[in-house]
Order: sequence, then C-alpha cells, then structure tokens
Amino acid sequence: MLKKIVGLFLLAFAFSNNVFAQAPKGMGKSDPEAKKVLDAVSAKFKTFKSVKASFTLKIENAAGKVQGVKTGSVLMKGVKYRVTITGQDIFCDGATIWTYDMAAKEVQISTLDNSSGSITPQKLFTNFYDKDFLFVLNPDVKKDGKTYQVIELTPIDKTKPFFKVLIDVEKSSKVIASTRVFEKNGNRYLYAISNMSTSTVVPDDSFIFSTKKYPGVEVIDLR
Repeated sequence: MLKKIVGLFLLAFAFSNNVFAQAPKGMGKSDPEAKKVLDAVSAKFKTFKSVKASFTLKIENAAGKVQGVKTGSVLMKGVKYRVTITGQDIFCDGATIWTYDMAAKEVQISTLDNSSGSITPQKLFTNFYDKDFLFVLNPDVKKDGKTYQVIELTPIDKTKPFFKVLIDVEKSSKVIASTRVFEKNGNRYLYAISNMSTSTVVPDDSFIFSTKKYPGVEVIDLR
C-alpha cells in the first residue's frame, strides 16, 4: 500500500512532456484556455532555483469516508529531488534513485529513466500537460479568501487505473495548491501543498542517500 501511495504521489507530481494533447479521433480536443493557465504555471516554476514544500495526502473511499491521512515533504533543485512520506524516503540526484523503506531498513537503488515518460516531482509544476491527457478549464472556486483555477485532466489511455485528475492553481500566484486523483474503484487521493519556499539554499548532497547516515541498512542495487 505504501508503494502505491508514493506512486500516486509521483503521479500527482508528474505528467511527462509539455506537448499539447493530441487525442484519437472522437475523443475531442484540449481546452486552449486551460493550456494558458498551465503554461503560466510552468513559466513561473522555471524561475525558481529550488523548491521546498510540505504536503498532506488524504485518502477517501468510494463512499467519501476518510481512510487515512499522511504528511510529507518534497525538495527540488534542478533535476534533483527528494520526497519524504510516512515510512519512505526517495532521493534522486538526477541520475540515480534511492528508495528507502524506513521500517524494513532497506534501500533500493535504481537508475533514473530519462525517457519522455519518466515521472519526477518537477513535472507537476512544469510539464504535466502532455500527449497522454486531455484537459479543460473548469469554473473558478474560492477557498479561504483565495481564488483557484481548476484544471481537469482525463487520460487518453482508458486502461489507466484513474479516470480523472483535478489540479487547483492559485489564480494570483500561478502556483499549484492541490491535486486530486480519482481512481476507477472509487478511491480518491487528495494532495494539498503548503509552506512552499522558493528561496531556500539547498546543498546537492541533500539528494543523495548516504549509508553512513543510516547504519545497518540493507542495500539492494537494481542497476
């Protein structure tokens, strides 16, 4: 279950290349107004030298009952990232990925897939509107005195386990505030981003797993 949660978190933080969606005939086209919002989000994010943010993950079942709440953090600098969520820590220095399972005291090492379809947290903010999705701009919503633009993404590949993703973009700042993933089985995953800092000085070794800092950890090298 934990790996699935982390995987869905990365899904919420990534949707591949910034290619305007090209759907098969009969599926319709993406909304140009939605693309303007997404382009603005991407342009804003690319001005940040680093990003440090907290997030909350709420899991609901088909009946709307909360199944659990988890918290975590994400750190990004260029192509490097680190994602920490309850029980798991993922490090990436731009070439290698370390996935550390805290309970098992085990770290798996793999090589980052640099193909166009690879998933990284940075793509939430830059290149998540790609050839695999159709997207439309829904009506604005107001929460806590702020206005949010809502982008709805629908996967072109109908074999995906989810059928819809909603992204809330704060209208004034053009920064993503939350992402909701709707699975076909009725489960929903809400990721709310908070406490974002874009001026933190982040050393490069923050994105590398060091066995010296985790004595007794079992290393599984999958490269």
